[in-house]
Amino acid sequence: MKKIIFFIFDWLIDKIFFPILARWGITVVAQMLILVKGIISMSLMVKPITMKPRPYNTTPSKKGSLPRGDLNRHLGSGMLGKYRKITDKKTITAIETIKKSTGVKKGLSICKRGAFILLFVIFFASLVHAHCVGKFVNPITDVCWKCVFPITIMGIDVVKGNPSPQVSRDPICFCPRPSLPAPVPGVPVGFWEPVRLVDITRTPYCLVNMGGISVASSGINYRGDIEENTDDGTHHSFYQVHWYIYPIMYWLEVLTDFVCLETMSIDLAYPTEFDPLWNDDEKSFIINPEAVLFGNAIAQAACAADCLASSVNLPLDLLFWCSGCQGGLYPFTGTLNDHSGGVQASLLIMGRFMAKLHRESLLWGTYGKAGLCSKYPMPIIKKSQYRLQMTYPLPTSNNCYSMGHTEAFWQAGKEYPYNGSDFGYLVWRRRDCCLL
Repeated sequence: MKKIIFFIFDWLIDKIFFPILARWGITVVAQMLILVKGIISMSLMVKPITMKPRPYNTTPSKKGSLPRGDLNRHLGSGMLGKYRKITDKKTITAIETIKKSTGVKKGLSICKRGAFILLFVIFFASLVHAHCVGKFVNPITDVCWKCVFPITIMGIDVVKGNPSPQVSRDPICFCPRPSLPAPVPGVPVGFWEPVRLVDITRTPYCLVNMGGISVASSGINYRGDIEENTDDGTHHSFYQVHWYIYPIMYWLEVLTDFVCLETMSIDLAYPTEFDPLWNDDEKSFIINPEAVLFGNAIAQAACAADCLASSVNLPLDLLFWCSGCQGGLYPFTGTLNDHSGGVQASLLIMGRFMAKLHRESLLWGTYGKAGLCSKYPMPIIKKSQYRLQMTYPLPTSNNCYSMGHTEAFWQAGKEYPYNGSDFGYLVWRRRDCCLL
């Protein structure tokens, strides 16, 4: 009967109470429910310790030998007679041996039960830690389509939208064509395009944005983690990143026959599990040697200005070592020493990874006058070129945010235990091109 009641209680927590509390942002109550459920489940598995009293027997077996009852009781104040006269040292030694052995057996029984509970908790925690979660992105309901705006044609904002970097206001652009000796005139067009999906996960090879499927298994299954430094109380974390090509506007033909759209197919372009620099701060010095210049209080204090600018308007590209309100972009690794929350950590990890891709010439510039005819090298990331939108665990389909924008206004309910500890994002990129 108890198991049936617990099954109903478990179903109510997982299917009704937990999703509602997580969506409303009441994560503390949700965590308490998970804790109560775990305690109840362990109490049902472990039987209570009961000590049955031994039968009271006053009949001695032989003269001068131990009685078959509890000698401690026989020698108590209520027992008179010939047992009170037992003074043999061997008998007293035997009594003490029985006492000690009984206590040891009780202690061993308790230790066995405690060890069983401990092993169960460790096993359960390992299952939770290695759990791969996620869901497929719905291109209709999970994408913030108003983030395409503003659309600029010939230097004029045809449709208003979120703040965008300044571009050329020239009405005509000129770009070379391979078959013609002279540049060809065209019309400059600018818009925002969703181009990449990103997984931020603690479980290697877990594709969060592809439905939460695990594509491989290896000896690094438990590399991602969140730990607390007991000396100063700070939290450290490590995440893996998966980078997808995702030209959703081209697939859905939102802008038909528009030559400026990216026409690639969906692909898993870059998993950090195969990158030896991603989990080693010292090796990453190869691609970001300037990191030594920004590991000080003065450089980090300057990020406060970037935090304010990115939250109000656009991030400051001049402060390229900052990721706004999330922290510093250096080093280009998956290790964080200032973990204050899952949303903050995932945004900072994504910013570092994108800066790393720019340094490795895997991401190029696409906006401004220099990007009208083609993409151009951008070894130092310009944060104003990008916008970010969460797709998992709860999509922010009503808005997208600049890199470094504070998460304090929208992170409520976006992180919760078990299924809400990994994250997915959609990357929007500013695109300016010359429509020939």
